[in-house]
Amino acid sequence: MSILSVTDLSVARGGVPVLEGLNFSVASGQVLILRGPNGAGKTTLLRTLAGLQPALAGQVICAPDAVAYGAHADGLKSTLTAAENLTFWAGVYGQSGIDAALTAFDLNPLADRPAGNLSAGQKRRLGLARLLVTGRPVWVLDEPTVSLDTASVALFAAAVQAHLETGGAMIVATHIDLGLQAQVLDVTPFRADPKTATGAFDEAFL
Repeated sequence: MSILSVTDLSVARGGVPVLEGLNFSVASGQVLILRGPNGAGKTTLLRTLAGLQPALAGQVICAPDAVAYGAHADGLKSTLTAAENLTFWAGVYGQSGIDAALTAFDLNPLADRPAGNLSAGQKRRLGLARLLVTGRPVWVLDEPTVSLDTASVALFAAAVQAHLETGGAMIVATHIDLGLQAQVLDVTPFRADPKTATGAFDEAFL
């Protein structure tokens, strides 16, 4: 049974159609990897799936509050410690308990360090650890392994595998082999003709 599905979906960036005619779904325990050249529309598609901007046409069918979105920004408060950041995000999502997230991304030694004092890779691990405190089943991620070394990529892959084993799903744009069984969707054949832009689409960036 699908946990998220799209039907005849078209998405736009700045009022210009970038992808159209998309049809796909993911079920519990599945990963969908988006592939395509830079600028093909992967980020726009992910933002649309996450509800951060409206679709140009078609439908995204998913339970309310099912999606956790991870973009290029880590979404950290620099003056808060690693533990305080996770506690803050757990509260935002109505969850409690951060120990599993700290352990999964090897953050226990950094728990009391201000996020502003972390390295780029450590910040990335902390940003990804937020996924584990959302309580949401669908992870929609845009190049999540940027700034991660090989060991940290392995931690991320293990966290994803654990998420899948408990019924979660992931849609991700990445060029990294995470060692996971996954469907692959190349968005290139779905690139839209920009000449079809009407100029009437009001894209919302939230």
